[in-house]
Amino acid sequence: MQVSSEAEAEARAQLRARDFWSALALIALSLFFLWRTLDIPLGGANSAGVNSAAWYTSAAMVPLGLFGALFCLSLVLLGISIRSGGAARALSAAGLGWSGAEIARFSALALMLLAYIAALVPRVDFILASALLITAMIAAFHGRAQPRPLVPLLAMGAAALPALVLYFPRASWGQHGDDWVTLALLVALTLWHQWTGPRGPARRLTPVLAVGVPLLLVCAMAFGFRQNVPNRGGLIFSQIEYGYYVHLRPVWRS
Repeated sequence: MQVSSEAEAEARAQLRARDFWSALALIALSLFFLWRTLDIPLGGANSAGVNSAAWYTSAAMVPLGLFGALFCLSLVLLGISIRSGGAARALSAAGLGWSGAEIARFSALALMLLAYIAALVPRVDFILASALLITAMIAAFHGRAQPRPLVPLLAMGAAALPALVLYFPRASWGQHGDDWVTLALLVALTLWHQWTGPRGPARRLTPVLAVGVPLLLVCAMAFGFRQNVPNRGGLIFSQIEYGYYVHLRPVWRS
């Protein structure tokens, strides 16, 4: 029992040390994006004494809220780590105590996010790109005794590669070839996860969450908050936007 409690205490101390470095990284990331977001005007331009847009319609409001919340949560995580001694351990010779498996898991997650942010978000339909990322992360890590990130990582890479190689210039971002590739990979990865994933409600709900969360988010941003969304000409969102403005909105305003 004593050995077990000591092992648990050691694992908890290592976790708090990792929380310290994670909090610092998240603080730096959120501050960077807050700084970049402030380049977007918050107020409307005045013309002949008339304000053309209110501050709450600015495209900066959603990213300011998201990265502001991330900054606050990072400060909370940093405070917890400092109070529990994680900062002292992280800065000492004890280090983080990461194993090879943990490094591989962290690297796979970082590569997935890199493919999503750098390649997919600007060029691929936001709903499809986000659904592929969510499916990949759940399929790789959730509920598995041993993480299996290889297949999800290959799916993310297979979607990112043609998006970067074939549709790199901004002028080609409105084309749908990479959208179809991402859709095919999403279907294939979903089937693989349903076949190999751990049994339970989480596996069955994965497709619903993967598609439903970005669908709800992008519709709220575009039609609720009237914000700019990534790649409005994407395969799915362009059809949603067309249906909203051509069919639904005239009915509501009539």
